[in-house]
Amino acid sequence: MPDKVTAILKHELRLIETLQYAPYFLTVNSIVRFARSRDILCQGRGSAANSAVCYVLGVTSIDPERNDLLFERFVSEERREPPDIDVDFEHERRETVMQWVFETYGRDHAALCSVVTRYRAKALFAMSAGAWSARGSDQNAVLANPGWSNEGVEPKHVEELNSISAIGACASPWNWPAS
Repeated sequence: MPDKVTAILKHELRLIETLQYAPYFLTVNSIVRFARSRDILCQGRGSAANSAVCYVLGVTSIDPERNDLLFERFVSEERREPPDIDVDFEHERRETVMQWVFETYGRDHAALCSVVTRYRAKALFAMSAGAWSARGSDQNAVLANPGWSNEGVEPKHVEELNSISAIGACASPWNWPAS
């Protein structure tokens, strides 16, 4: 193993030990190993990718040394906030993983958590427009339409909105012909 990688691992392990996070890392590793032993697709993501320890354990698949990622974005002695290792499991089989966690660690030691985000029509459009790299002026032109409301598009504006039929004919909706 290259000296630089050894130094990175020693640094991370020292910090994990100092902050007493080893049980957490080992628990996540145990869950990922179970899933993979059952051929359940899973992948660690987020700031955990900054950890060489997570990479060596197989929790993440990104080499933080090769990609010049900073571990302290994930775990920092100054912040003293517990790390958050996000692991996604294939939807169809995540119940298998959850039941294994409950059986292995006990229902009184495990909890499910999730984030549910609801978007109103206007916010959903803005988020989608950003994903399509829409010009701000194009976004503003559509959002300025009086048909946008908290209740959705009003019937009197449906015809006006449908008149923007060029969307389907363009490679991207942001290449609309100027009107």
